[in-house]
Amino acid sequence: MQQKISRRQCLKMLGKTGALLPVADLCPLFKKYSPPTAFRREIHIFSKHLQWLDYGEMAKTAASIGFDGVDLTVRPKGHVLPENVETDLPKAVEAIRKAGLKAELITTSITNTQAPHTEAILKTASALGIKTYRLGWLEYEAGKPIPEQLEAFKKQLAELAEMNQHYGLHGAYQNHAGTGVGAALWDTWQMIHEFDPRYLGARFDVRHAMVEGMHTWELGLKLLAPHIRSLDVKDFVWAETDGKWSVENVPIGQGAVDFGRYVALLDELQLDGPMTLHLEYPLGGANNGASQISVPPEQVIKAMQEDLIALRAFDSAK
Repeated sequence: MQQKISRRQCLKMLGKTGALLPVADLCPLFKKYSPPTAFRREIHIFSKHLQWLDYGEMAKTAASIGFDGVDLTVRPKGHVLPENVETDLPKAVEAIRKAGLKAELITTSITNTQAPHTEAILKTASALGIKTYRLGWLEYEAGKPIPEQLEAFKKQLAELAEMNQHYGLHGAYQNHAGTGVGAALWDTWQMIHEFDPRYLGARFDVRHAMVEGMHTWELGLKLLAPHIRSLDVKDFVWAETDGKWSVENVPIGQGAVDFGRYVALLDELQLDGPMTLHLEYPLGGANNGASQISVPPEQVIKAMQEDLIALRAFDSAK
């Protein structure tokens, strides 16, 4: 009789071997999928979780773990500060590419063309061959009708789409659980569906979509699909404490996200990524973008390895 091992034991073994085989057949994690020979989508690490390292060490670490690229934070408290973008972004991109990784994604706080550093960020990113940037988030103002606010946001983003076209960039608005613009997915579509998706679209975050709608997330993904050029990936569980329910982030495959269905829909909708992996669960501050962490670096690296292995198992070619 074949030995059965737990997911935790499986990932521990995989982390030590640095490969998906030969223990894949023993692991429940891989039960639904054939042992992979190739992967369908590139997986980039969100540099927020490596902000305790400088550009060179960040890039080397990401490469050693096995990521395809780095989604670099270019925002306040990010790896690259907006006011230093013209000098520091080239350094960061050079380090990433020197390590053999792709540097085609950045995450910003940009929401309009008038902000002090918007054009400098886009111009510099374009010159460096970066293809996609994630926008910042928009917030509703209390007391004003939502439809009117969406129309105003649409005009604001229209100006940004025009600037993106000038620089040959795709700007992606991420859905985020809560009460902000885009939490419900439908308002994101309302804002962006008239824009050319080459220049302004959506970044789909399955975790946030499932928090807001355990079943309707599929409808939102299908609705936004023509506008999606990149994906954010993380996992979560619902937790009860003292009679109150809240969302807790967990490693990939340990939570409520139905990655099997998610990947099947990505294939059906022909959404080929790239994916940005997030680790938002407690990791000594690395989860929050800290410049100094309170756990051994090996703990953070191990978590990244395990999440990458788990995600690639779901997204492996059959």
